Amino acid sequence: MDLDHLRELGQQLRVDAVRAADAAGSGHPTSSMSAADLMAVLLARHLHYDFDRPDHPGNDHLVFSKGHASPLLYALFKAAGAIGDDELLTFRRHGSRLEGHPTPRLPWVDVATGSLGQGLPVGVGLALAGKRLDRLPYRTWVLCGDSELAEGSMWEAFEYAGHEGLDNLTAIVDVNRLGQRGPTRHEWDLDAYARRIRAFGWHTVEIDGHDPAAVEAAYAEAKATPHRPTAVIARTLKGQGVDAVEDREGAHGKPLPDAAEAIAELGGQRALRVDVQPPPEVRESERPLADLRLPRYEPGEEVATRDAYGRALAALGTARGDVVALDGEVSDSTRAKFFAQEHPDRFIECYIAEQQLVAAAVGVRARGWVPYVSTFGAFLTRAHDFLRMAAVSGAGLRVAGSHAGVAIGPDGPSQMALEDLAMLRAVHGSTVLYPCDPNQTGRLVSAMCDRPGISYLRTSRDAYAGLYGPEEPFAIGGSKVLRSSGEDQVTLAAAGVTVHEALAAADRLAEEGIAARVIDLYSVKPVDAETLHEAARDTGRIVTVEDHRPEGGLGDAVLEAFADGRPVPRVARLAVRTMPDSATADEQLAAAGIDREAITAAARRLVASPG
Repeated sequence: MDLDHLRELGQQLRVDAVRAADAAGSGHPTSSMSAADLMAVLLARHLHYDFDRPDHPGNDHLVFSKGHASPLLYALFKAAGAIGDDELLTFRRHGSRLEGHPTPRLPWVDVATGSLGQGLPVGVGLALAGKRLDRLPYRTWVLCGDSELAEGSMWEAFEYAGHEGLDNLTAIVDVNRLGQRGPTRHEWDLDAYARRIRAFGWHTVEIDGHDPAAVEAAYAEAKATPHRPTAVIARTLKGQGVDAVEDREGAHGKPLPDAAEAIAELGGQRALRVDVQPPPEVRESERPLADLRLPRYEPGEEVATRDAYGRALAALGTARGDVVALDGEVSDSTRAKFFAQEHPDRFIECYIAEQQLVAAAVGVRARGWVPYVSTFGAFLTRAHDFLRMAAVSGAGLRVAGSHAGVAIGPDGPSQMALEDLAMLRAVHGSTVLYPCDPNQTGRLVSAMCDRPGISYLRTSRDAYAGLYGPEEPFAIGGSKVLRSSGEDQVTLAAAGVTVHEALAAADRLAEEGIAARVIDLYSVKPVDAETLHEAARDTGRIVTVEDHRPEGGLGDAVLEAFADGRPVPRVARLAVRTMPDSATADEQLAAAGIDREAITAAARRLVASPG
């Protein structure tokens, strides 16, 4: 091992990080400089990667959990010959692939990072895929910052990786003592970190992160340690090598005050090129395809949509060998248990750790698998930032949230998803679906499979009579008109459980001589604007009814359909505006003002009021 070469490579990485941030006029060079020696040894001695074939199944995976150290990552890519010096200096410019925090716009970046506390949980998903799905010998390396070890999601990841014995995972913790505004909680107390990490079943190695020989030995030890993941805990200096910023507060997130002087202090520019070790030639695991045979239900048959979800997912798993199900220890309730029973080798139990649940799915997706994630819809709020970042990554996730709305009954408000439609509609490029019927649910579970972006399916706890036959098609972005006539005076727009209430309300209105159109808006995003426009032209009045808060849900989706300048109908919006307590499902719907009586009354008022 040529230690001088490794030291020179570390200095080159520092210089290029300084240069990139100076060209941009912003960035995080000091956070990059602390980890430069750690990454120099990894690139030159331990990473196995074919930069000409980023999709090679044997490639190792490198995740920068401290994504703000992106200048260091781009300097690595330059040293490996993946990018040139001209591109390095486009850092943070409009249109550049070298964004302020890494994203998969670069083919060598698996996932977007930058929201601290996410890289290690995603790395756990990559390592899980290697062990349990791909069964390939690649390793996952995750560069972590010491500041982000204050995030609870990091400790979800440490515990899960230890429980799973992921010896193909190495966390490299850059302990440079300084955070964004001052010292971190434990500063340079490496043992404080090591004790905590070891408690979760990890092997730990504490080193001087600026000693290439120590770094080399630590990585070799990590690779030789069986049945346990390894954390290399490295004491480093933020801004290492430049006196003006080394271990000094106030330098975070800024280019160096005098880049030319700093580069000279670091020994000037270098042009070292690293021939990264190639990955082994391996074969991807078989992912067979077969005809999909969804469960069939007869109209009138009472089935909960959560049951239909679980059985459709199991059928999809039979037809598609690339489908994986992940659940947060509620598979009895979400009905993901049906998939687990039929395909245990592709079911991943993530326990009550919703951030790790979604992160694991992102890691699994980065390896080309098709993950379906399920938990209570209410608990997805804990993982919203992970869903947001999954969208930045362009990760195609299929998410099912069960126990939606007040209709779940006596469990009370802590279990009720009442904000989930708004939360998922706000995610860039998302699809949001809310079926009312078992056959509809199965069709939508299948339609989600190859849809890009984040797809969300909202399911209900209780059984309702089916409305559609097994051959009925359901397109994403569509709707179904369940009642219609040439005399319609008002439209009732609903989704999920409120479709059944709207149909009952339409029957009552008919007895009073008021013809009501009923639209099942099972696709909340994208919403069927054309059908809504037609209903508005024909009836001039719309009642929206949803088992959700009024902000951001079905009512807003309906109103947004008229944001193109078309005439806006008169609208009455029924939603959950109270704080529920424990009661039966029927009592909950009535108390929230979204049952058939409330819908009938709202439609009656709308028709009677002068227009």
